[in-house]
Amino acid sequence: MTRYEKGIQKLKEIDGKAGEEVIFSLNKISPDLGKYIVEFAFGDIYTREGLSLQEREIITLSSLLTAGSCEAQLKVHIQAALQVGISPEKIIEIFLQCIPYTGFPKVLNAIFTAQEFFY
Repeated sequence: MTRYEKGIQKLKEIDGKAGEEVIFSLNKISPDLGKYIVEFAFGDIYTREGLSLQEREIITLSSLLTAGSCEAQLKVHIQAALQVGISPEKIIEIFLQCIPYTGFPKVLNAIFTAQEFFY
């Protein structure tokens, strides 16, 4: 199986339709970026042993929150976290854990992004 095939398979497992839509949305403007995401992020990184998909999504949510201004990607990965079995309550707790390290504004942005999925 190629990196791309492994990546697409893992992307579908984690993100379902939302992940495919992100990759598809890049086809006109930057198909290479979509290919890089599939091959590297999902074909190389997400297929590694050592962390569960839940652990990987917890790290991804924390990283996106910390980076800030990543609400569009947070939406995709909140959906992915739910897809791999992380509860809404746990997602909120992950965000709250980031307050001392990233501050209230970034956590508020993440909470408001999550609110679209939970309520």
